[in-house]
Amino acid sequence: MSEALAERVVAVASGFIGTPYRHQGSLKGVGCDCLGLIRGVWRELYGAEPEVPGPYAADWAERAGEERLLAAAARHCGGVLPVSALRPGDLLIFRWRAGVAAKHAGIAAPDERFIHAYEQGAVIESPLVPSWRRRIAGVFRFPEIG
Repeated sequence: MSEALAERVVAVASGFIGTPYRHQGSLKGVGCDCLGLIRGVWRELYGAEPEVPGPYAADWAERAGEERLLAAAARHCGGVLPVSALRPGDLLIFRWRAGVAAKHAGIAAPDERFIHAYEQGAVIESPLVPSWRRRIAGVFRFPEIG
């Protein structure tokens, strides 16, 4: 991903900060969840989403047990990168604990931080402290704008 695109990804994601948390939402200033943040950023960058996730329950990952979030990220952003390659603008997918499907997403920001939708709160920027870093299940790069 070019430096210009990475900066744009972070700028667009930063524009969502303060958006209230809303399960299945994806609208800046109105409401979004972590997937909705990624969907909203994608729409601002590319104009349309590559796929619509359809309705999902809050416990979708626990019930399905499938790596749907990682698979979707790989379909649209290419192969998974090692955490050591992480840089601002990258898409981060998190797993809460071993043995369960990854179900949280955010966007890497400068200075070891990331932007994500905090459940029962809002879109925030948080430090990527060791407790978050060890939960990273995948790092992906947004594709160049064509």
